[in-house]
Amino acid sequence: MKKYKILSYLIVCFLLTGCSEDFLNRLPEDEISPEQYWKTDNDLKLFLNQFYTTFPVHNGWNGGVFEFDNNSDNLVPVNVNNRLVGNNNVAPSSDGSWNFGNIRSVNYYLENSHTAEGPEDIINHYNGEAYFFRAYFYFRLLKRYGGVPYIDKTLNTDSPELLTPRMPRNELATKIVEDLDRALNLLMPRSSAENFRVHRGVALAFKSEVCLYEGTWEKYHEGSPFGAETNESTKFLTLAADAAETMINEGNYQLYNDGSDDTYRLLFNKYDYNDVSEVIFWKKYSIEDGVIHRVSHYLPHTGAGTGLSKSLVESYLSSDGLPISVSPLYSEANENSLETVVSNRDPRLQQTICTPGDLITERAALDNIYFDFPAFRENGETVSTTGYQIYKGGATDEDERVESTTGSIIYRYAEVLLNFAEAKAELGTITQADLDKSVNVLRDRVGMPALTTLPVSDPNKLFPGVSDIINEIRRERRVELALEGKRFDDLMRWRAHDLIIGKRLVGFKIQGSDLEEEFADLIGNSILVNDQGYIDPYMNVIPSGYGFNKDRDYLSPIPTEQIVLSEGTLEQNPGW
Repeated sequence: MKKYKILSYLIVCFLLTGCSEDFLNRLPEDEISPEQYWKTDNDLKLFLNQFYTTFPVHNGWNGGVFEFDNNSDNLVPVNVNNRLVGNNNVAPSSDGSWNFGNIRSVNYYLENSHTAEGPEDIINHYNGEAYFFRAYFYFRLLKRYGGVPYIDKTLNTDSPELLTPRMPRNELATKIVEDLDRALNLLMPRSSAENFRVHRGVALAFKSEVCLYEGTWEKYHEGSPFGAETNESTKFLTLAADAAETMINEGNYQLYNDGSDDTYRLLFNKYDYNDVSEVIFWKKYSIEDGVIHRVSHYLPHTGAGTGLSKSLVESYLSSDGLPISVSPLYSEANENSLETVVSNRDPRLQQTICTPGDLITERAALDNIYFDFPAFRENGETVSTTGYQIYKGGATDEDERVESTTGSIIYRYAEVLLNFAEAKAELGTITQADLDKSVNVLRDRVGMPALTTLPVSDPNKLFPGVSDIINEIRRERRVELALEGKRFDDLMRWRAHDLIIGKRLVGFKIQGSDLEEEFADLIGNSILVNDQGYIDPYMNVIPSGYGFNKDRDYLSPIPTEQIVLSEGTLEQNPGW
């Protein structure tokens, strides 16, 4: 019995918290009884505040969320991504991501929030936040590990649930959806909720994301080592479409459009999004409060140690709505300069990459600074790796280079529209009316021709195994959400290893371009170039291309310590 108690304590420590020093040194939450602490609705609010720090937002000395695509085929960072290259081939003994500490805290809250007194609608709303966050934390585990042990109550050191086996991924996804449905029944709409708190719109947007992810994962991984035990893709895709369509029909959100030619880019460098209907949820920064980031130190003034890939740039349609492979508006001559690359293209391309003449620093006392050349002569975190330097997301105000305070978007309505269109297309039920209220709303904002249910087939389409309409909706998603940290999840759920294995990401075709003479001394030295004249940053690092293992790398390994402590109830992921 003593041995079991010791083992149970260790499992609690590692399984539920990762055994962090912070956890071991702080007073256990359940040593303060709810009767002592949770007396008012404000006490509930203060307890829930801890979870708001877990959203992906701008933070530190980097390009913020606009560098989150460094783990995909959209960006080419200075340091090659280990997961894509296949270097992570040994399961670690421990992993901070295998952490149930926040889930334990939510469970504790849900078991004890009834002790607080206050307006019923306020308390209900906070309970809705708790259900949302439990879903949020389990979804992060689902994406990283697949099925995990599902714990929905606070455990003690002798709880038999400590040895709970992994729940099948589709059952875990169903549990997540159930929590989101509970949240939707309790949360206030944005118009009634307190600013900067989760509300009904956030939960609806998140539900569409979760269900689209699981639905497409189960559809495209069926028959692989990562497939669900029971393929419920249709169920989840239907839930995704319904959640997104509910949001569309409720009419509480609209795309941002200031009427300018630069409206898409301007969406991403605002200081306040409270009056921007497209932005469902965001984080505010303030110099006075000491909450700042450094995004505008890097964007668009430097290369930020990364750059857009040729693959991403080529995804943008010509302005006639056709892929560049078939459009008469595009030819090899367009690759002669950055200006001609963006000429007669989807306007979002020019608003995403720097082109000569773009304002990058607006100064009060001195002349403004405009973009001339990519930052090839810099190094490390300030160099441009591909020549396609990031313009999207960078503020041009001179003061922003010191202390950036542009807001960080967490959820925006554009993604919901794309979730709806993709789910309907995957179900095989998409209509022109569906496209007109989703994808074509996005295209209309930037003056692009509408998408039809029978698009012109792209001979160079990235996904030859699926229909042309699915290819075009995936293209629209890639373009609209470029550099917002969505691409890696998309590649994983689509089982898109063919876009990764054996491939090297390249950039601008510098040889034969108007940049060749300016950087002749660097070409072949710090600027590596392939036989076709394209910048090839990884030529020497991964000469054979990415080594992603399709039978292993779609999921991360469970830390070996957890498997040992589980007494055999936890099974390792495939390939590890």
